[in-house]
Formats: sequence, structure tokens, C-alpha cells
Amino acid sequence: MLTVTSVNVNGLRAAAKKGFVEWLAATEADVVCLQEVRAELAQLPEEVRAPEGWHTVHAPAAAKGRAGVSLYSRHAPERIQIGFGGHGVPGAEEFDTSGRYAEIDLPGVTVASLYLPSGEVGTERQDEKERFMAAFLPYLRGLKARAAADGREVVVCGDWNIAHQEADLKNWKANRKSSGFLPEERAWLTRVLEEAAYVDVVRSLHPDVEGPYSWWSYRGRAFDNDSGWRIDYQMATPGLAGRAVKAWVERAATHAERWSDHAPVSVVYER
Repeated sequence: MLTVTSVNVNGLRAAAKKGFVEWLAATEADVVCLQEVRAELAQLPEEVRAPEGWHTVHAPAAAKGRAGVSLYSRHAPERIQIGFGGHGVPGAEEFDTSGRYAEIDLPGVTVASLYLPSGEVGTERQDEKERFMAAFLPYLRGLKARAAADGREVVVCGDWNIAHQEADLKNWKANRKSSGFLPEERAWLTRVLEEAAYVDVVRSLHPDVEGPYSWWSYRGRAFDNDSGWRIDYQMATPGLAGRAVKAWVERAATHAERWSDHAPVSVVYER
């Protein structure tokens, strides 16, 4: 079995003080993908930067205190890539030092950690999100083709910052004009699934449920009321997705036990 877990830690230094270190020590995952690390390597304590039993890849953003992705794997990666430039995709190089993408090759599978920009309607942040999406879709197509030629599968894990369908957020009616649920963003995610032919693994295993949500605002009683969004995905090539046997969100038992505003999303794949 191969167990892959993805979680936006909402600042790794803060998460480490709230329970992430204990969670990592207890997890049975083979690969852990982190997003929104928001720290330089020197700022991370040793038990987080290079915990015993894990091989780590950290891709901090050039802009201090922003973004940042990491991967922890039980086995040493065969290849490491930071960013997704250099593959003939226009606009991709803009994001090579933005701390938004890293991938590793393990035996038979490429695992990536993605932190897609969150956006905000009418601002430069939304423009950045749109530029990222425009560059990332052709990259995903190329990644899948290169992996297939090499006999490999792919899974891109992370915070995609888009709820795809109405079942993916509690208050969808009130968010139809909000970044993260805009028609054009949802249409782009449909293209990831249809044109690039990736599979939303959690949804494929839970086709007829609301959620399961993976992010809840710290404002109000969103977590207690389960008023959340499903924006953290594992998007896999069909061959790997077909071997997924279990998927779940590790929702904290209580609000006080949360160490991030996101919850880990885990999938077990048969080898």
C-alpha cells in the first residue's frame, strides 16, 4: 500500500507548536505533502525541518512569510523538482520561486505538493491566480504524458483553492461570486478532470456526499457547524486513482485540537 496525506498547515512554525509534530510522529502515511509552510529553512526547528525517519524537500517562497510547500517521504526521492518552469509552458517560470509547487519521483509514482494562489475578486491576487491556472493546466498535461512514457503514475496533492461543485462547500449559494467558487475557476477545474484527464480521488470514492470538507474558517462557529469547503484534493492519473481503496479527512475531534484551519486529506493506494 501507498498512503499519501496532504495538508495546508497555515504556517508550519505555528502548527508545530499546536500539534503537528505529534501528528507527524503518529501518522502512518508514506508521503506527506504540506502547503502554506510560510517559513525559511533556518526558521524551522530540527524536528520539523528534518524529522527522523523522513526525507524532506522544502520549497519556501522568495517572498518571506508567504506560501511555501514541502514533501516528507519515507523513501529517498529519485528526483526532486521545485516549480514547474522549464517545460515549454508560457508563464510557468514566474512561479518557480513562489513556493507553490514541488514534486518528487518515488518508485513508479510522481508525488507533487501544490499551493494554488487563493485569489480575491477584483485584486492583483486574483490576477495572479488566473496566470497560475493558465500555466499550470498545460503543465499538468505534459506531466501526465512524460510520466506515462516513463511508466509512472502521478498524484498532485494540495490546496487547490477551488471548490469544484456545490457539494464541495456548505454555503455555495452565498459564494457564487467569491474567489474559490467562481464559474471560471470551477470550469478550469473541470478541464483538469476532463481535458488533462486527472481524477479527483476523494470524490471518486465518495461520490454522493456533501464534502467531506477540508477547510473551515476560524471565524464564527464554522468548524463546529461543519460549514466548510472541500478545496484540498489529490488529483491522480487514472491508473493510480483506480488503485485508491480508502480516502478520508482527518477532522479534529474538537475546535481546540486543531493545529491548522485545514485538515489532512489522506488516500490509501494499492501498489
